[in-house]
Amino acid sequence: MAVTVKECLELQLLEVEMLLSMFPKRGEFSLDADAVPSIQRYLRNAGGALPPQLEYRIALDVGEAKVKVELQVLLPHMYPQVAPQLFARSDALHRQQQLQLNTRLASHISSLDSGELCVCEAVQWVKDNSLPFLENSEASSECASKEVRVKEMLHRMWIYSHHIYRQELRKKIFDSAKKLNLTGFCLTGKPGVICVEGQRENCDEFWRVIRYPNWKHISCKHVETIEAEGSIDNLRLFQSFEDLQFQAHGDYGLRNDYHMDLGQFLEFLKQHQSGHIFQILFGVEGKLSDS
Repeated sequence: MAVTVKECLELQLLEVEMLLSMFPKRGEFSLDADAVPSIQRYLRNAGGALPPQLEYRIALDVGEAKVKVELQVLLPHMYPQVAPQLFARSDALHRQQQLQLNTRLASHISSLDSGELCVCEAVQWVKDNSLPFLENSEASSECASKEVRVKEMLHRMWIYSHHIYRQELRKKIFDSAKKLNLTGFCLTGKPGVICVEGQRENCDEFWRVIRYPNWKHISCKHVETIEAEGSIDNLRLFQSFEDLQFQAHGDYGLRNDYHMDLGQFLEFLKQHQSGHIFQILFGVEGKLSDS
């Protein structure tokens, strides 16, 4: 029998209860205050709109030194029937060790039986398996001058939203991009489109920050990862983080429900060697008018 979204969300709440009992201290388990109530409201009236995906963070102490490792969790509505999105991070880990740790974590989770709750298992795995990566990270710091230089990777994310209007949201987007040294743009209006490019961990952090706590109607449509021979700056398509505001159809400006001029947006993409992204974002091939 097919498992329903309602059944999956009920299991997610049971797992949250287990985790709260495992991590009762302040700061150990971070969850938006409305996350659980919004799911409970949906379960009482399952015919309504789906609640935001459940997202939380768990702070773990690893080893005798109690090194802090944070496990970031994002649960698709159909989890545990589909895999959770998990990311372990620590200030004590270099990028390469963090990447290796998360690759191993993903491999472990994929080896488990599908349909079973697995965040508690992921927590235990991170606690049991992070120490070698932390030790390697410390050793690599001491021998940095002898290491072969790891090639840099440019990460580029294309994010689509039903609309972007609110000033406080736009401020959050631009502040986060600046803080994380990301270039790209934010297209304000309806639809809303964001592109960020830079180091992968910074792009991932940007994606986490702007969605928190409950930005609905947003999705990452496409990701590009490009290996750089030298600096990743040589591969950037954008020199800064730009504020795009094209003329809306109609004479009422951005505060009303009017579509942006997508023809102008397509032209902008083509100027930045990204015309192919138009079809990925909107599902149709973009064509410029002859006029």
